[in-house]
Amino acid sequence: MTCTVFWIGETPTDRNPTPNTKSSWDQDWVSNFGGFDDPEPANRIANHATGEFRPKNFIPKLNPFYIALPYNDVEGYGRHKPEASRVIPWFSRMRPEPGKTVCKGRWVQIFNGKIFCYAQWEDCGPWTTDDWEFVFGNKSPKTTQNGAAGIDLSPAIRDYLNLTSGKKVHWRFVEASAVPPGPWKRFGQSGTNPQYFASTTPAQKAPAPKLNPVATAPKPDAAQLRNLAYLRKVREKQALSERQAAKQLRQN
Repeated sequence: MTCTVFWIGETPTDRNPTPNTKSSWDQDWVSNFGGFDDPEPANRIANHATGEFRPKNFIPKLNPFYIALPYNDVEGYGRHKPEASRVIPWFSRMRPEPGKTVCKGRWVQIFNGKIFCYAQWEDCGPWTTDDWEFVFGNKSPKTTQNGAAGIDLSPAIRDYLNLTSGKKVHWRFVEASAVPPGPWKRFGQSGTNPQYFASTTPAQKAPAPKLNPVATAPKPDAAQLRNLAYLRKVREKQALSERQAAKQLRQN
């Protein structure tokens, strides 16, 4: 899956006409975050030893590990999209009020090869907000722009996973109870959904993490099972390619 990098406070350009001063669910995103999430590496702290991945000039008031996916479960004021209750696996158990998002703040796990981190869904995109077949199903992204990008990643995720825009990643939804302590829980505050920071209080500093802590996950839901099946297929395909390459070398 192709990723692109975006950031809170991003202004429009010819290649990206959508500003990120507001999110799909937060009209005061920059202010609530605490400022401009400067993507320039020289203006950021990226330290695995201390678990700090943030702008240098302020302490974020929201989690700097955030993503955008191309679906918004609400439309207009006070109503959900018609398919939302049917396609979102956790919709019924959250019992939301009409028009209150159940997507904002959901946790995901993102893989760059064997390295991974956790982040929260905080905006919609890239390019579209109705691609539920990709987000909750097993189809490829609708968009063909930016290499058919299907997920936007924050600068903190980019730095933690050592990524560049246009890189291929894998991702999946995870329950809040399966998210271990780490840089993704070091900064932030409770938000719309109670599952935001299930194991930390607002702005609480988590212990400095070991790289790639392993979580004990609860029984996966349908979307997670589809993502796991997809990841298994990717690994099997990679292993087959490696075996074929090794066989060809031996024959030569």
